[in-house]
Amino acid sequence: MSKSLKKMRMDEQELVRQIQDGDEMAFAEIVKIYKNKIVNFLWKITGDYQKAVELSQETFMRVYFKANKYKPVAPFSSWVYTIASNLAKTEMKRSRKFAAVPLDDVQNHLPMEAYASNPTDSGLLTNLREALNSLHPRYRIPVILKDVEGFSQEEIAQILKSPLGTIKARISRGRDYLKKELEKASSKENSFAINEEYQDG
Repeated sequence: MSKSLKKMRMDEQELVRQIQDGDEMAFAEIVKIYKNKIVNFLWKITGDYQKAVELSQETFMRVYFKANKYKPVAPFSSWVYTIASNLAKTEMKRSRKFAAVPLDDVQNHLPMEAYASNPTDSGLLTNLREALNSLHPRYRIPVILKDVEGFSQEEIAQILKSPLGTIKARISRGRDYLKKELEKASSKENSFAINEEYQDG
């Protein structure tokens, strides 16, 4: 572990100790450090930015009110991501219960902007987002923690409270799925481009 990372972890644990003593300034500092990271993490899992913001707020509420339960045997970041992951999994289970609403009903209540793609977004990013959204949470969460958030497999096993072997297998399967989906999307785009070229000719 680098000296700077070690110092950061020590500083964070000191902030948590102050939060445990009721110091709201220390809590504000923790929110400042982690807010954007947690919102982005939850956004990648849920695919819904507004929901990610709501879940991040709940994450920090739990950090504040459950600070006394934190034990400094693991990095503080692992504890925060554990809370966020659990909230995301609960939300996605709840969402699946309401997924039986007919698609037409949902579309009729969505503004037209919901269908507009981000003009600054590349096709690859769009394809990756769609592939991630279609990946089951049991694979999506470990892949995001590893490849986006940069946690080690051992830390992910701690965060998700799963055996290391299970985490390794889920990351591998998740990556394989994403690779196939991206190849499929790329193949479709190439086929479309060739057809357009043929028609123009």
